[in-house]
Amino acid sequence: MKDETVDIRNYQCRMISNKGKGSPIILLHGYMFTSDVWNEIGLLRVLEQRNIPFKAVDMPYGKISESSPRTSSAEKNLSIISSIAGKEPVIVGASLGGYIALKYSVTYPVRGLVLAAPVMSMQEDLVKHYPNLHAKVSIVYGDGDNIVSASEMKKLSRQFNTEPNVYKNASHPAYLDYPERFVEDVLALYAAATENGASHG
Repeated sequence: MKDETVDIRNYQCRMISNKGKGSPIILLHGYMFTSDVWNEIGLLRVLEQRNIPFKAVDMPYGKISESSPRTSSAEKNLSIISSIAGKEPVIVGASLGGYIALKYSVTYPVRGLVLAAPVMSMQEDLVKHYPNLHAKVSIVYGDGDNIVSASEMKKLSRQFNTEPNVYKNASHPAYLDYPERFVEDVLALYAAATENGASHG
């Protein structure tokens, strides 16, 4: 596992990565977090042990991320992901990272999405593209979330013909309340999205 500062599209971003083998996982933290959150819940260690390639980037949209400069522009954040994602990645996105993951997936092919309480997910400019998205999708949210509503997450799940993974008594960052369960959910989605190397883009 490497932890370094890299230059991506004129942004200096901290990136934790593992070469591994197979389709890469791109990890996008929430607004108030950094890539360290994936280490804190043990996800990166498990991915490394399983030789799964990943890139966890401190994104310019993050309030405290190790990225210079910072920008809230979705397009500029998307350009960073497009530079590092490779072909048909699996993307794990939390909150604002989930929104950026959805924005990416309606423009570029992805194999799978794990969306932890994504914000702004039912925006019209996104929803109109959802029928064309053939990726495997897993939606996680805590029933104690005070930022994203349960009804919105149910609507989003229906868009992808999937059942939401509801974490009981969990907050907006539900993965912090149930780290082991979240790791298992990521592994399950990754396995489903990459089975037999099939294309889901």
